[in-house]
Amino acid sequence: MNFSHRRFRVAEFTASGAFSGALSALVFCVVHQLLISPIWFALGAMLVAGAVSGTSLAWSYVLIARKPTVGSWIRYNFLYVVILLVLGAVSLIMFEPVTTIATLLKSNEPPRALIGQALPITALFTIGSAGLLTVLYRPGLVGRLAILMTTLVIVLFLGLNISILGLVVVPKSSLYVVGEVVALIVALALVYSVSMAYVWRVALQSPDRAV
Repeated sequence: MNFSHRRFRVAEFTASGAFSGALSALVFCVVHQLLISPIWFALGAMLVAGAVSGTSLAWSYVLIARKPTVGSWIRYNFLYVVILLVLGAVSLIMFEPVTTIATLLKSNEPPRALIGQALPITALFTIGSAGLLTVLYRPGLVGRLAILMTTLVIVLFLGLNISILGLVVVPKSSLYVVGEVVALIVALALVYSVSMAYVWRVALQSPDRAV
């Protein structure tokens, strides 16, 4: 299913990204409660983060996709999932553990000290990831800036906790926690990308837009 840029309703698609992002954040909270612990106290912040991330992804995709399709949209989202997973792997390789999972779960505060310790690597990784996406899609200047901004937003809202994985002791008996983190990321991406694909197919498609 192809759409020309001229006919593609950028504003509607981007606005739908905000809604789908917020919906994904709600699902994230539900899955987090089922797998790890309740985080409903942060629901407001999660909804805002989801909406901003969803808006950024949709906006940047419209700017860089030469021939927007549902398939290329799913692939674009998948690349950001890969970025987050690789960030976690880099953290595990680069850092030595300094705290435990139990300690983190006891605190209701974000692990600011750990995030700060990982920040230099996180920043370099973010810039490098944006560079790779730019090489892959070869957009114009505005598209390059959009990719950089989207990568920054995704890492800021979704990647900071992932960036500290290497700073946390994960005994073999608790390796399931890593699996839970992966499950959370995949669930978030699936809800967002699939809901956006549905919106695209049902709300944005009309006979005179098909090519």
